Amino acid sequence: MRDLDDLRAAVAREGQIARVVIAATRGSAPRAAGAAMQVWPGGQSGSIGGGRLEHEAAGSARRFLAEGGNARVLRQALGPALGQCCGGSVVLVIERFDQHRLDAAVEALERSGRWARQIEGRIAPPPAARPSAGTGVTWANGWLIEPLCPRLAVVIHGAGHVGRALATLLAPLPDLAVTLADARAEMLRGLPQGITAAVDPLRALGQAPDTAAHIIVTHDHALDLELCHRLLQRSFGCAGVIGSATKWARFRQRLTALGHTDAQISRISCPIGDPNLGKHPQAIALGVAAALLKEPGIKAADRRRTA
Repeated sequence: MRDLDDLRAAVAREGQIARVVIAATRGSAPRAAGAAMQVWPGGQSGSIGGGRLEHEAAGSARRFLAEGGNARVLRQALGPALGQCCGGSVVLVIERFDQHRLDAAVEALERSGRWARQIEGRIAPPPAARPSAGTGVTWANGWLIEPLCPRLAVVIHGAGHVGRALATLLAPLPDLAVTLADARAEMLRGLPQGITAAVDPLRALGQAPDTAAHIIVTHDHALDLELCHRLLQRSFGCAGVIGSATKWARFRQRLTALGHTDAQISRISCPIGDPNLGKHPQAIALGVAAALLKEPGIKAADRRRTA
């Protein structure tokens, strides 16, 4: 379940919501199995691919909330009836979530790393997991089995124009947990939903998981260097620093003097972004985001879009 944090927030805010998840796909579909959205009478969040499919599914979810019941299955061909020509089909599962059901899901995920529940059909034991390729989701014999999918931590150090643009760009991706760190508290006000604020970049670096991606875009070269130095003393997934080739040459000299090897230092990329896109903050953010999503181990759900 990639949307567990969003689900928690929606239930806490609304009390009761409907969750719509793609349980299975056949042929071409806008999103892979596991893509989900949360729906309530006055709004929705998340996405199962947009377009007519999502619009119709949201309407069905609201009617489901009004009519009662715990779960419903919709089988939808992506053809003329929806004004689409994808040629595939999807199975959608709509479930009612309140705090009690959310707690049950969390307990199962924490206990076994997956949540298995029977949605339709005669009462029967759960089938062996046969996950859909690349998703970990199983839909078989009326059972839906979803694995716990921890999101990859992305720590952006520096909340200036580039850092904020990058955080805003990455936050909607369901596989990423974005933290924006800056010692200037005023720079962290009014952040979009889905971005965690941290007022101490050095502490944010120290508390990040060993697999985290770090993007260093602060306003202070001395802080940039210190972040690089500390980063090279611990495990991390990937890292990059904004700056010129000249800046990085000087950083390499100083990091070498601090005892880091060439191989270690080379794990940090600098410059970052795509110079062909220009130097506008949004253009830099686009280049950095594109490079980040190509990193091994980062499997953003939206890269599996096929429509």
